Amino acid sequence: MAYFDAASAAPLHPVARQALLASLDDGWADPARLYREGRKARMLLDAAREAAAEAVGCRADEMVFTPSGTRAVHTGVAGALAGRRRTGRHLIVSAVEHSSVLHSAEVFEAAGGTVDRVAVGRGGAVDAAGYSAALRADTALAVLQSANHEVGTVQPVAEVAGICRAAGVPLLVDAAQSLGWGPVEGDWSLLTASAHKWGGPSGVGLLVVRKGVRFAAQGPVDERESGRAAGFENIPAIVAAVASLRAVRAEADQEAVRLRELTARIRTRVPELVPDVEVVGDAGRRLPGIVTFSCLYVDGEALLHELDRAGFSVSSGSSCTSSTLTPSHVLRAMGVLSEGNVRVSLPMGVAEADVERFLDVLPGAVASVREKLGAPAPATRVRAAELVVDSLGKRCPIPVIELAKVIGEVPVGGTVRVLSDDEAARLDIPAWCEMRGQEYLGEEPAERGTAYRVRRLG
Repeated sequence: MAYFDAASAAPLHPVARQALLASLDDGWADPARLYREGRKARMLLDAAREAAAEAVGCRADEMVFTPSGTRAVHTGVAGALAGRRRTGRHLIVSAVEHSSVLHSAEVFEAAGGTVDRVAVGRGGAVDAAGYSAALRADTALAVLQSANHEVGTVQPVAEVAGICRAAGVPLLVDAAQSLGWGPVEGDWSLLTASAHKWGGPSGVGLLVVRKGVRFAAQGPVDERESGRAAGFENIPAIVAAVASLRAVRAEADQEAVRLRELTARIRTRVPELVPDVEVVGDAGRRLPGIVTFSCLYVDGEALLHELDRAGFSVSSGSSCTSSTLTPSHVLRAMGVLSEGNVRVSLPMGVAEADVERFLDVLPGAVASVREKLGAPAPATRVRAAELVVDSLGKRCPIPVIELAKVIGEVPVGGTVRVLSDDEAARLDIPAWCEMRGQEYLGEEPAERGTAYRVRRLG
């Protein structure tokens, strides 16, 4: 089985396993106690904190360990906002942040705060000018990921950090996806990360709060981790997390070159091997191991099952694979195709032969799903200047498939109205028009659902 979902969770690094087992004998006691066992545990914890701080590029007393990366985000956002509540109740985030950031923003908004969500371009990157324009006198905090978790696009963190610093606004950087590849550049104020993203054990997060940043921890606190992460520290897991971070950093430069070549190969060859595919994300400013593409006329869940049966573990931002049946907020913000979405995120050490086998298997898997869904064949008949396609009650990618089947039945200049109550159609029909060279005329209310109008150009 080839595991191609390292952006969700990287396989446990061998060094993490060794460190975890080794520290179980000395890291079980309470590090707050003064007897021998407690002192041993404290030494392990302090050494791990020093090593993690060195890897991040901060002081040891600026870093705390949390029970997860998500908890680090929630604690960091809430604490920074509370610490600067006298400044104001305004938060800035990007539209493609991880759900942990967006959920924190929603909680803040529900409590009376205001949130600006900075748009991204079609490649998934923010324009630093967007953060500059969003800054206000009452801005308490800005948040920006170092790199996107779904499409791999690297964000201009250093530039945004400089803009925020000049305005006196702290910037929290979610570095979960990138920290294993190197420290985050720029004059940021807070940083969060998660060990299972770089091959450490799950259940360990990092939260860094620079000296001088106003911070007020929310909720019940205790004396541990500077009052910012209550509860008994999982010292063996923390030791393993930091050991694996140091290990992957030692391999990062060499492995990045290899993974960039493999992902570039996928980006180039997938559109050659599979028709009607859109490769998404910035082609240059991207993490080494992530490549994402979307396939027209494909049910994302069905495609993931086909690839799983062929021996490949991949993930998807397609609405068809989610419990809400709405497309990924990242793909939506980028304005790209969401149906049949596949994210390939290669772990360190992945075999080149597995990538080649994936490229051999993918065309057949896509063709099989399209055949089952009745993907369109070229149409030649011309019937009327406008056709109405009733796709009410049908989920992605059926509305787009039905549009594609009938577009040839109207003359050039004629229109097709697609009736749909699937939220994904709002994103996928315009994306289909751009890919197929047709004109998207917009949407209008219908008796049920929404009518999406498309003009045939050729």
